[in-house]
Amino acid sequence: MPAFCDVALPVPLDRAFTYALAERIPPIGGRVLVPFRNEKLAGIVLRLHDEPPPVEAKPVLTILDEESILSPQLLDLAQWIAQYYVAPVGEVLRAMLPLMSEVKKQELYRITDAGRAALFEGAEQGSSRRSRRSPEEQDIEYKALNYLEPGEAVRTATLRSATGVTRELLAGMLRKKWIARETTAAARDARRMVRYAVLVADARLPKLNENQQAILAELAGSGGELPVAELRRLEVPASTLGTLVKRELVRIEERPAEFHLTHLSKMHRPAHTLNPAQQAALDTITAAVETNEFRPHLLHGITGSGKTAVYLAAMQRALDRGKSAILLVPEIGLTPAMAAQLHHAFGAEVALLHSALTPEERSEQWHRIRRGEARVVVGTRSAVFAPVDHLGLIVVDEEHDSSYKQESMPRYHARDTAVMRAKLAGAAIVLGSATPSLESWHNARQGRYAQIEMHRRVMERPMPKVELVDMRREFQETGQEHLFSRALIERTQATLDRGEQAIILLNRRGYSFVVMCRACGEKLECENCSISLTYHKPVTLSDGRAPAGQRLECHYCGYKRNVPARCPKCDSEHLYFLGAGSQQGEERLQEIFPGARIGRMDRDTVRGRGDMERLLMRLHSGEINLLVGTQMIAKGHDIHGVTLVGVVGADFALGLPDFRAAERVFQLLTQVSGRAGRGELPGTVLVQTYHPDHYAITCAAEHDFHAFVEREMKYRKWMHYPPFASLANLIIQSPHLEEAAGWSATLGRWFQSTQLDGVRVLGPATAPLARIKRIYRFHLVLKAEKRGVLARTLRMALAHADAVGIPRRNLIVDVDAVSLM
Repeated sequence: MPAFCDVALPVPLDRAFTYALAERIPPIGGRVLVPFRNEKLAGIVLRLHDEPPPVEAKPVLTILDEESILSPQLLDLAQWIAQYYVAPVGEVLRAMLPLMSEVKKQELYRITDAGRAALFEGAEQGSSRRSRRSPEEQDIEYKALNYLEPGEAVRTATLRSATGVTRELLAGMLRKKWIARETTAAARDARRMVRYAVLVADARLPKLNENQQAILAELAGSGGELPVAELRRLEVPASTLGTLVKRELVRIEERPAEFHLTHLSKMHRPAHTLNPAQQAALDTITAAVETNEFRPHLLHGITGSGKTAVYLAAMQRALDRGKSAILLVPEIGLTPAMAAQLHHAFGAEVALLHSALTPEERSEQWHRIRRGEARVVVGTRSAVFAPVDHLGLIVVDEEHDSSYKQESMPRYHARDTAVMRAKLAGAAIVLGSATPSLESWHNARQGRYAQIEMHRRVMERPMPKVELVDMRREFQETGQEHLFSRALIERTQATLDRGEQAIILLNRRGYSFVVMCRACGEKLECENCSISLTYHKPVTLSDGRAPAGQRLECHYCGYKRNVPARCPKCDSEHLYFLGAGSQQGEERLQEIFPGARIGRMDRDTVRGRGDMERLLMRLHSGEINLLVGTQMIAKGHDIHGVTLVGVVGADFALGLPDFRAAERVFQLLTQVSGRAGRGELPGTVLVQTYHPDHYAITCAAEHDFHAFVEREMKYRKWMHYPPFASLANLIIQSPHLEEAAGWSATLGRWFQSTQLDGVRVLGPATAPLARIKRIYRFHLVLKAEKRGVLARTLRMALAHADAVGIPRRNLIVDVDAVSLM
């Protein structure tokens, strides 16, 4: 019997930890609860063995799973992600398992010897004048220490309730080492249950008061049972139901809560017979599914060519052969419509996985998949880890989308991870897009991916006509800066008059993205980030000045403040809004088209899957005939009544310090253009631009993907950027500017002094976003022709950083970075 196990823990350390086993043996791939420093953490068992560690091993506290919850295939995938993306394997496994709701964590505090000394000193001398805390705050600190003095660990909520101590004071006491923080964890039942009140059959009715009669009548009129939450809506005392239960007239039952996959099923459109191009694509994919052949297929189909119909038919073929299928979509906003189509096609066999679900819902869906109740999974990037058996097909819709890249640890790319999972499973994989990423396109051209082309829209519908509106000329002719051009206003009015729908893309959230003082030029910036605050409330003053008391918000850290009455720097009252976001676009459209039924789709109006479903239902039903929004409106929506798309301000992204800027603009314009003319009527697109001659814009206007690729590939090759080189962004961060700058200089000197064959290093330099959430950021960009060389270099750099005392948590390694900001 093995005496030890290696456990991967969700900590930023590139290693597993060895623990001692008692009588029970945990399964490899199962969860255990173990002590780690002052905490108790849930980890995944990677190995069982009899090799004692150099120091005494702590014991495993609890075995949470009797059998493995991660298959050998998923464990292999986790190891690949850890190696490829230079990420701690424990962090990778944490991302793979959406089961945090099944472990109850508690934070506790315990007094230290330094805390006892401070308490004794305070009792003798009273408040300290040297402390930065007020006498009242010091009083609360001593009250908290006195409460902890018996020595037992106390839960945070109990300590705060008993003493009035705030989190800020607790953090200060931790820094002074007066108290120590511990974390405990234990398994909990995460099933979502609903309490039902059920009438007891054949019960003899005694004398009842009016309230009791009301509850029994409500139950009798509802088939004898109702959720307790619904009965609470009756205007009767809460104790009435309890009385009926005691008198055995009603009993309470707990039942599993229902999960509604989507409310959009009724919007599903009848399927058409596949056209020859769709049938050829389906045959190619089906052949790969039948032969268990791993070969990625790049499905390049123009917008409206019927890619989704091919996906659904291919998934049906996989299910017919006893296999499972995973469909990845880039945005939560796309899951309701896609889930509706899958639910119509596959019924109860569909499961949903994305971050907008509650932790309990995600856990519930995950277990459904693992039990084999759901063989079709749809979701965002984390759905690539769904524990399906007999995986036959993975489809990555809109494979070019940057949302597939995780922007926190572990920084994996779901598209590339899906390719590796398909390889490990011997499954077919389809990467679909109207605007494939240059990396995928290059792989297809090199023969690594099979290429499938779909050049025509379904039912021979024409591509929308794209017209460019030169905003430089618009300004010269009108003498004023307008958000919407005359042409866009005229076309929108004509569209609405014909009873058709229009979409306007304005790819910035909020009302205005800069509030600036006209007297001194000061911009109102976030106090935590080096970024301008965005204004989020409609203007009420006719001259455009910002009224005091309105809301400013940082989109990076969530910091909020009011608009000051006067400039904080020069005391001028001339604070003005600059730039327009989707909120201002909605207001302007309401002024221009008072009779229009206007909706807005952005992160402020769509905060959960219910919001998106309601908005889409209103759009499909025609209740909304003019929609304005950010890039959320550009992705995958199939609204047959839309005949006009307007694009406002999308070309500002060409000025961003990012080598992918032109590719992103081309993709956005192409995708949003594809929302027009998907029904019986042809579509038109108006693109307002200050760069009408830029190749990204002209190629998008001509629907010429190949011309754009040819031009962009030249620049990438000249500058040694992907797909002609592998790239990584190494970010050095710290709350202290001097520390971050010093560490980046130390690593910069190491790169200069180390012989690195085949690796180009740019930097160190201040990151474009120099400060986020009070963390200062510097970065180095590494480029190499061979991925193996890049990975070895990064690991050597991390080893050097560890040797010179740079903590691993202060370094971010972003392999295949999609953003260098």
